[in-house]
Amino acid sequence: MLYSFLVAGFGLVVLLLSGDFLLRGAISVSNKLGISKLIIGLTVVAFGTSAPELLISIRAVLDGVSGLAIGNVVGSNIANILLVIGLPASVAGLPLVGTETQKPYLIMIASSILFISVSFFGVINLTSGLILFFGFVFVFTYTVVTASKKTLTPSMNIDETRHDPNTKTIIAIFLILLGLVGLPLGTNLFVDSAIAISQGFGVSEALIGLTLVAVGTSLPELATMIVATFRRETDLAIGNIIGSNVFNLLAIMGISSFFGNINVPTEFLKFDLWCMLFSSLLLAPVVFGWFGISRVGGVFLILIYAVYLSFVVSV
Repeated sequence: MLYSFLVAGFGLVVLLLSGDFLLRGAISVSNKLGISKLIIGLTVVAFGTSAPELLISIRAVLDGVSGLAIGNVVGSNIANILLVIGLPASVAGLPLVGTETQKPYLIMIASSILFISVSFFGVINLTSGLILFFGFVFVFTYTVVTASKKTLTPSMNIDETRHDPNTKTIIAIFLILLGLVGLPLGTNLFVDSAIAISQGFGVSEALIGLTLVAVGTSLPELATMIVATFRRETDLAIGNIIGSNVFNLLAIMGISSFFGNINVPTEFLKFDLWCMLFSSLLLAPVVFGWFGISRVGGVFLILIYAVYLSFVVSV
């Protein structure tokens, strides 16, 4: 048991360091190439932090426990907003983000609605999986094309390169690669150790899948979000969450369906999917410039997540 606790702690350290490496590299590359930090957050950072969900979902489908695959994705999306945003916001608050976040946010809401609609067929098979996957291809293409049309002004470049003015491109790419490798590695160490600890206390595997796996696979987003929040890179942080959620719903579930049918539990249709959509809508005030998330607001998000978990555990 002590060994599991030590490995879990080591996994958390790897996650935090990897999140910092990925963020620093992404900021440097965005500055040098004149690409918006939001776009970097929506693509490179989001894909990297969603790697654990992809690996676990594919493995779950191959092992014949497809409910774990969809539970992992839906649970992670809920945790990404309520927990991943709530924790840093409860410490440092979360200011308003730029207007360029609005379209990606609407894409996330549309992706959630599409996923919910597909789920009501009761099973995500190859056909519905292809719909989700091609939806992701469309979103990714749109994001890349949009990024290619936007360049930063010289004044913005001068101001933003103060973060890492001496970072060479090759070093920045190396940092990104370290982050992309370290995030899933740290996640696997933590999740496997958490499962061993939970089993040692006699907790059922079903409960582990609904809670620890979902929270564990959201740790890369949390590590990146914490670093981004304290570096005041709000657009990059929110872009990471939005990109990760879209990637989870469209790419991960779409790709996972290539390996077998994914049955949608009835309780998901009645409760969890709507909780996912509700939590996504909670970001609207920040994205559309109505008001930021204060420390009290961050605590409120955490409390909502605690209520959600207590309901899941009690059912």
